Amino acid sequence: MRYEADKSGNLILKDLHGHFHVIGDVHGCFDELLTLLKKLGYKIEDDKATGKYRVAAPEGCMAVFVGDLVDRGPNSPEVLRLVMDMVEQELALCVSGNHDDKLFRKLMGRNVQVRHGLELTMAQLENYNQAFISRVREFLGNLPHHIILDEGRLVVAHAGLEERLHGRHSKSVRDLCLYGPTTGEVDAYGLPVRLDWAADYSGVAVVVYGHTPVREPRWKNNTINIDTGCVFGGKLTALTYPDHILTTVDAFDTYAESIRPFLHHPTH
Repeated sequence: MRYEADKSGNLILKDLHGHFHVIGDVHGCFDELLTLLKKLGYKIEDDKATGKYRVAAPEGCMAVFVGDLVDRGPNSPEVLRLVMDMVEQELALCVSGNHDDKLFRKLMGRNVQVRHGLELTMAQLENYNQAFISRVREFLGNLPHHIILDEGRLVVAHAGLEERLHGRHSKSVRDLCLYGPTTGEVDAYGLPVRLDWAADYSGVAVVVYGHTPVREPRWKNNTINIDTGCVFGGKLTALTYPDHILTTVDAFDTYAESIRPFLHHPTH
């Protein structure tokens, strides 16, 4: 079975029950991703003959990426290659993040501002052939904006998603999944003022998301933000579902400076 978005743009796989290792924003931190996956029990071998990573997952397990695979970090192409190979081997699922979507639009020749780390990704991709870049473009263009798993008990979206919109598809739902709700204003750093949708969440499904870096994984009302800012010198986090076990790897370096300070929240 190949995992592809349905006609609505969602990837609804309610019959898959996990275990799932949901992995936060990677942002090109390839070495940390390898370390985290190995810590979770995945075996990864770079097969030079085929040019692909051969991956063996722990029995009954699958990785789910919350998006923002690329930008700011030191090795976005290899993150893409590994995740694409894992998806192809049916060992991973992935939703689109706003940085992934912007890279896709750039590769499609659309007019986007090459900043916020995209300039690094484009420079890194210059070392790869056109076949790889075409594969990246197709992969990113087919990513769903949210995924529903385990009979509807688990939802993964890059910036989260309120309950009434689970399983829905429209441009506004897609934008919420990629960027989260905003007030329309900008803050002192020139960034959009975001609304805390999780503060009002009362759904049954656990919603796992990233997008906004936090010092520690933040549980709130059956939602958890696992973007712990690896690229900014924080850590890369995975949530094992349904056990709710957190596994982290500290960043090996600070690859970028965060424009806005990390959010400080208690873990529960």
